[in-house]
Amino acid sequence: MAQPSADIRELVLSHLRDVPDFPTPGVLFKDFTPLLADGPALRAVADEVAGRYAGRVDVVVGVEARGFILAGATAYAMGVGFVPVRKHGKLPGATHRAEYTLEYGTATLEIHTDAFIAGHRVLVMDDVLATGGTAAAACALVERAGATVVAVEAVLEIGFLEGRAALSGREVTALVRV
Repeated sequence: MAQPSADIRELVLSHLRDVPDFPTPGVLFKDFTPLLADGPALRAVADEVAGRYAGRVDVVVGVEARGFILAGATAYAMGVGFVPVRKHGKLPGATHRAEYTLEYGTATLEIHTDAFIAGHRVLVMDDVLATGGTAAAACALVERAGATVVAVEAVLEIGFLEGRAALSGREVTALVRV
């Protein structure tokens, strides 16, 4: 699988800012909302990811909340559907639920039980790959709902947290690894 271009890596890096002690003391949050606010940069990221998975996926899944933006833009660029993975209690109707561990606590994600047609090929997208708990939970939900995870894509990977280990055996790509 093709790796992200050097131009995209530089673009993402130029739009990152560090936010100390967020969401809890001791965490250095890598914020890429400046990338989202820059239309041409957001388009470049969505087009880069879409090009890598064109013809390989039927649906792009986005993890709440920044993952929604990336996945929605990428799904649009690919001409495929978008399915949200949300925090507990945010989706109406029947859902599958998965609890997982974050680098700073625990959380629960949900997906609609009828989100996919059996056999859908899915790209799971999120903003940051840290410990891998969120991405692993999202993958488990996609599979429980009857689809197949083709790959996991993140804008930023926090390398020292070794999140790829939680996704062993899966294709994982990050635009930038810090």
